[in-house]
Amino acid sequence: MNRCYQISLLAAALSAALPLYANNAENDAPQRSATELPAVRVQATQLAAKAPQSSSFGAGDWKDTPASVSVLDRSVLDSRQVRTLSELAYNDAALGDSYAPVGYYQNIAIRGFALDAATGYRFNGMSIAGEQRLALENVQQVEILKGEAGLAAGVIAPGGVINYVAKRPAEVRTVTFATDSEGSRYAAIDVGHWLTPRFGVRFNAAWDDSASYIKHADGRRNFYALATDWLMGEHGRLQVDANYQTSAQRSASGYQLLGATTLPRNVDRKHMLGYQTWQQPVGIASSNVTVLHTYDFSPAWQSRLSAGYSRSVIDDNVAFAYGCYYTASCADGSVPGNYFAPNGDYDIYDYRSPDDTRRNRQLRAELRGRFDTGAVGHQVTLGADYYDRSIDKRINVNEYVGSANIHDKRVPQYLPSPLQPGPSAKRLDSRQKALFVMDRVSLADDWQWLAGGRFVQLDERAYTKRGIPERSSRLSRFLPQTALIWSANAQTNLYASYVQGISLGQEAPFWTSNEGTFLPAVRSRQLEAGVKYSASDALTLSAAVFRISRPFQYAKPDGSDYGYTFVQEGQQTHTGLELGAQGNVTGNLKLTASASVLQARARNTGTPSFEGHALVNVPGRRASLHADYQLPTLPGLALTGGLRYASSNVATADGRVRAPGYSVVDAGLRFRHQLRDHSVNWNLSVDNVFNRFYWRDTGSSYGDYYLFPGAPRQARLSVTIAL
Repeated sequence: MNRCYQISLLAAALSAALPLYANNAENDAPQRSATELPAVRVQATQLAAKAPQSSSFGAGDWKDTPASVSVLDRSVLDSRQVRTLSELAYNDAALGDSYAPVGYYQNIAIRGFALDAATGYRFNGMSIAGEQRLALENVQQVEILKGEAGLAAGVIAPGGVINYVAKRPAEVRTVTFATDSEGSRYAAIDVGHWLTPRFGVRFNAAWDDSASYIKHADGRRNFYALATDWLMGEHGRLQVDANYQTSAQRSASGYQLLGATTLPRNVDRKHMLGYQTWQQPVGIASSNVTVLHTYDFSPAWQSRLSAGYSRSVIDDNVAFAYGCYYTASCADGSVPGNYFAPNGDYDIYDYRSPDDTRRNRQLRAELRGRFDTGAVGHQVTLGADYYDRSIDKRINVNEYVGSANIHDKRVPQYLPSPLQPGPSAKRLDSRQKALFVMDRVSLADDWQWLAGGRFVQLDERAYTKRGIPERSSRLSRFLPQTALIWSANAQTNLYASYVQGISLGQEAPFWTSNEGTFLPAVRSRQLEAGVKYSASDALTLSAAVFRISRPFQYAKPDGSDYGYTFVQEGQQTHTGLELGAQGNVTGNLKLTASASVLQARARNTGTPSFEGHALVNVPGRRASLHADYQLPTLPGLALTGGLRYASSNVATADGRVRAPGYSVVDAGLRFRHQLRDHSVNWNLSVDNVFNRFYWRDTGSSYGDYYLFPGAPRQARLSVTIAL
């Protein structure tokens, strides 16, 4: 059943905003009273100066965090009109798509490693189910922590963590309307108020009727979020955040290589592969709740109790374009059936998996404090963490219904499968228990040493489609973490760090001899050294070199009946250099820029054709640049522009096929003015100004590789009014 209800966007936004506007004059006096807001505003400023919430390196500002961190604040998200995870990845060269279809939940990679949907995404530092359309309307900033592992999350992919930090209560009343060149309709409201000097609320809502550039892929989305802050006495604070979202949109299948050797040519990126009139939208309903209680025992000691709950329910419906097992071109077995045929033929499957439910639950208790032992200062973090994840799924329908060709103007229509999904059953129950400790030792005015670790115990049970126990695994590991920081001067810090992490083994694809087998968990190791320069609060510069290694997992060609067996053999190593700059270069010019050089290789794999070349979906070079220039002669008017670059990208495991590199140019205008004492912000942006065709993603899903073209030229317009 579709959980997304279509309503009038304009009516909904105005009905919510106008009562607030009518009461504005009545509320002005208490809002500005001297006894109401100062303490709250001071705390918010202090929070902004600290390290990212999901950092595992304890207290300290950006410069004292011995890791690569970039923060996209609300002004950046608004000026670039970022609304999807894939668009978020445009803004940092260390990020890239990793199976991110239009109309479905998306995933990204950091430093060439795809994030684990179970633990790689955070909301206020607590894990959330990554299998959802991650909304941004209630987000104050997005923290991108690269290479974080071990102490940060325990069992997690080594690439990094994306943390969404919620907006806090404040005196704000805005309404936003937006559209684009496809005819989308979007409205959002942001309302906050301190009801008393000690209790504040913030409400965000959005209604989105999106018209996709891909035919038949229009969608809609409803989003609601509430945040509350309660200052409990002089020492306590309770923050509660909750959001709920429904969405419905047909999912667009990715392309595959032709005959496993050739990139598709003359692709119409507005064409939906495999489209069938009976194909229903993919419905996703998600809810996320976080609670944080802090208590200051003294200026030096604080306790932090956190809880998080995340639930995502996916009604998966797709006429899925996949492989060529049933086409004439592949019938004799000379062409791998899990790729499109050499002439562009492909199979269409009726895939239905309703009520696919993912739940994350987490509890964390921390004690943070400062003390001295003689001339040596200590900042200590002690804590315990409990994390539980479960997956419940129904027996899905996945039946071949017919075949088509990538160049069909109209996809041939077939009857859907008469089969119906089976009953729901638990498929996974995974629990983590952990103890962690970190000590930031100030050895002198110029040196800091961080030492700590996390002891994690994982207990995981997997079940068959019918809920019968299939696999049980337990492991206990200690994951150390250490770093050394030298303050060369008041503006410059240099650091070196070492971190260990652990991630779950991958599942063998259905086309391998050990289909469905989960490989053992693997340990990752990261070395990183970097420099951070903060000339002022307005401009920061950073550089880092790193090396991440873990055992290599892949489908190894062999003499089995399937031709492949999924194994863990050899070592996968990612070595790279990252550069970043963010802030005001001049009074009128704001710049966000990053560049990445990354070498990802597998060694000692036992398969010569897989040995020593670049890995799939890991470009060797990336760059991202965005500039915002306020015209001095025209107050309120700003020019914006950006460049996204990626070098050629390997598209096959043996490295024989590459997707070409690309450069994409974006441009825009921003205009701010007053209208009857109300601030009005207009924002016009044009993505892919020169309408460049490029393959933005060659990522994999369940062992198969897909190709997703980048979006064509798109213009977007929004207006935000402060009421």
